[in-house]
Amino acid sequence: MHVEQLDNLDLTVRDLNATCAFYTRVLGMRELHSEDGNRALTFGGQKINLYLCGQSTEPGSQQTTLGPADLCFITSEPLAHIACRLRDSGVCVEDGPVERAGTDGPILSIYFRDPDAHLIELSNHL
Repeated sequence: MHVEQLDNLDLTVRDLNATCAFYTRVLGMRELHSEDGNRALTFGGQKINLYLCGQSTEPGSQQTTLGPADLCFITSEPLAHIACRLRDSGVCVEDGPVERAGTDGPILSIYFRDPDAHLIELSNHL
């Protein structure tokens, strides 16, 4: 087997409206509504499927549970500009900029949390 790329991931949240508002307003993602009533966020060629805590999902019809997520997004926008915009939006930057090891080499990252306290890392390639 050879996995080539990530198509989508699932994120369990307490409030779909608050989550969509945060990710579209703060991170510039686009919200999608499907015909079956599900919601998702898209950016680049990726998708984050959103599930309300306790909602049943397929396959397996298991109920979703809220758990910690740590998501890292790469951007070419300078982190200093992003940090200022985050603060202006009322988002607290918890850490950074700090150097980390990214998939393709060293990255510089800042950290903050979404409405469900999922850790969000925004990074620039060094």
